[in-house]
Amino acid sequence: MNTVAQTLVDWLKIQGVEVIFGIPGVHTIELYRALAGSGIRHVTPRHEAAAGFMADGYARVSGRFGVALVITGPGVTNILTPMAQARADSVPVLVISGVNRRDTLGKGLGYLHELPDQRALTRTLGPALHLEDPQALPGLLAHAGRALTTGRGGPVHIEIPLDLMAAKAPPAAALAHPLPAPPDPAKARARLRAARRPVILAGGGCRKAGPELQALAEALGAPVILTTNARGLMHDHPLAVPASPSLGAVRDLIRASDQLLVVGSELGPTDCDMYGRGALPDLSGMIRIDIDGGQLARYHAALTLQADAATILPKLAPPQPAPGGVERAAETRSAAFAELPEAYQAEVRVLTALRKAVPDAILVGDSTQTAYAGNLFYDHDRPGGWFNAATGYGALGFGPCAAIGAALAKPDARVICLTGDGGLMFHPGELRTALDENLNVIFVVFNNNGYGEIAAAMREAGAEVIGCTPSAPDMGALAQAMGLPFMRGTDADLAAMAGGLTGPCMIEIMRPAVQP
Repeated sequence: MNTVAQTLVDWLKIQGVEVIFGIPGVHTIELYRALAGSGIRHVTPRHEAAAGFMADGYARVSGRFGVALVITGPGVTNILTPMAQARADSVPVLVISGVNRRDTLGKGLGYLHELPDQRALTRTLGPALHLEDPQALPGLLAHAGRALTTGRGGPVHIEIPLDLMAAKAPPAAALAHPLPAPPDPAKARARLRAARRPVILAGGGCRKAGPELQALAEALGAPVILTTNARGLMHDHPLAVPASPSLGAVRDLIRASDQLLVVGSELGPTDCDMYGRGALPDLSGMIRIDIDGGQLARYHAALTLQADAATILPKLAPPQPAPGGVERAAETRSAAFAELPEAYQAEVRVLTALRKAVPDAILVGDSTQTAYAGNLFYDHDRPGGWFNAATGYGALGFGPCAAIGAALAKPDARVICLTGDGGLMFHPGELRTALDENLNVIFVVFNNNGYGEIAAAMREAGAEVIGCTPSAPDMGALAQAMGLPFMRGTDADLAAMAGGLTGPCMIEIMRPAVQP
């Protein structure tokens, strides 16, 4: 029989895992013993939070779940923020950790890395699975596999007690996790066929259903509003509206529709009400499709369908499209862009120039002004190639780490990380990880010597600006210390510089300094 650690690693191989992100420790030696010779690539970040963000970026780009391996105690507490980000964005990330011996748990004896109740920290974010009996390992792994590969996705935590790591366990099994049968689409199809001004609102649940989404939009003659997590779908299509429902013009499009179809979106405020204005159009008449039944229960809808988008969308097409969809989409795009603040219009122009200079790139953003602007309005040219942490949970420091995960998932793609001086300082050590792994990542650092978005929000609220001007290091010296090629310029230079580079490397874009 295998050890528990060996069965776990064998199961990861069966699941198609090719990369694990982790920092070894005395509590995970047996897992690393099993990992040796497995063929699974191990990437060592400089912090457990970075491991979680890397697994997140890897999952978003690869289409498989990401894996992070951490020690008990501080390893788990450090990775809680990435787990929360993955939960907010429905990204499947498996966190494997050790935990102290079973006979010590909850007793407060002062063992190394001891926590009162480690699983209590992670169970609010997703399934938290504890191995109590080695014979139960196949069932525990089946539970984890279902959670990671079906439904909306999110983080899963498996903890293995130290006294069980080397215990004998049954071998891993290959288990299928079939999707439930799709519901009858007849009522939804009838409502859509009767509509004369249909509109589709597409969320992250459409990322793997791009062709099906486009085909339905064309069959309906329906403008398609692309939320942040759906960007890259239907690039440059006359029916696409790559703009946030937070904008008045997009809300007007929804308000004027006679049938709204919402597919794979949680309708979260960071997508649909970024400015906190409230007063969204009445959505109670919508048809809502989501793979998660719990999500469908959170808003009143005329009709709900629990289904995978790629499976159900082809069954909804009417015999002929409604008229005027292309014109309505064009009017909305024009009005939405005009509605942006002037500074955000400039950011969108920077992004558009960058896209043209580096086509088909994966753009991974941090919570930075460029990402905020792009989330409001930007049309990317690669499905799944635009994502960031400036919506949902909003964890600063996500970008550099997730970009590394993305580059490992698609080694042939060009990956561009959009971060600020503030966000980069959360995980500067990961620049060296990119070098260690020889990854094609261009780290674009927008340097304004502070937290510009927060300072602006403080001023708008009439509050004194405090805490928003931490000094940035000399980025050229930092890049040199990390062994990365370096260039410095302005927004006008970015596209030309990035177009001629491959990573790993750094570009610093100078911005006016934040004023206290």
